[in-house]
Amino acid sequence: MRKYTGILIFFLVAACANSQRPARILPHYDLSRPEIFSMPDQLREISGFVILPGSNDSVLAEQDEEGKVYYFKLGDKKPAQIKFGAKGDFEDIALCENTVYLLRSDGQLFSFPLPQTRTGMVKDVKIWNGLPQGEYEGIFADQKNKKLYVLCKHCAGEKSNRTGGGSVFAIQHDAGITPAGNFRIDIREIEKLSATKKIDFHPSAISRHPSTGEWFILSAVNGMLVVADADWKIKDVYPLSKAVFNQPEGIAFDSLNNLYISNEGGVGAGNILKFAYKK
Repeated sequence: MRKYTGILIFFLVAACANSQRPARILPHYDLSRPEIFSMPDQLREISGFVILPGSNDSVLAEQDEEGKVYYFKLGDKKPAQIKFGAKGDFEDIALCENTVYLLRSDGQLFSFPLPQTRTGMVKDVKIWNGLPQGEYEGIFADQKNKKLYVLCKHCAGEKSNRTGGGSVFAIQHDAGITPAGNFRIDIREIEKLSATKKIDFHPSAISRHPSTGEWFILSAVNGMLVVADADWKIKDVYPLSKAVFNQPEGIAFDSLNNLYISNEGGVGAGNILKFAYKK
């Protein structure tokens, strides 16, 4: 009897040890110690933002209720605002060369010339409706290969084939876009690495590390940051503390590899968190 009792205790201890997944530490970034930039009232519901190339502190942002873009430097109290369209559920913003791209939750894409932001009113707005039916929250413009990546939050087939992903577009010289394929995110790998069974993965933002080419995929609903390699193979999953990340909806990098994540405010103010890159 003692023999079987000893075996049982061994397996129980082993099971407990395996169930406690070691805390993951994101290489080069301390996700527990951000520099916090509180947003003004206009950006309480900040949904997406982008760091202007070469500036490392100048931001273009949008919130999810009005057809406006806000320009400011981190720490500014009164951002400049630019109206580009009617009210709508806008979720993210991207920038490629001199063109601004905005994503509405229904998949409608808007674009306009960046220089027109200096006038306070955008006139030359283009609208594109070619995305598959679904709910969208993330967009990223790759300056190097001139491609636009649009991430789907809820799309057909996710539950049956356990994959997420989105669409890729080539950016033309006239700032137009043409379909250039799609990408897939293996939800089963996210489940394995997060030790979660049958996860409903609903990403809210996407960006690409400027030095490594890795994809950083943010999910507010799941409270996690997923990192994939350049070919979309999932490398690791990092849980996000609710104390730091109230409602993470936007993600970006600057040219110095610093990481930024925005939180919608809810009851309090929205913010942008800066995580300094450490070699």
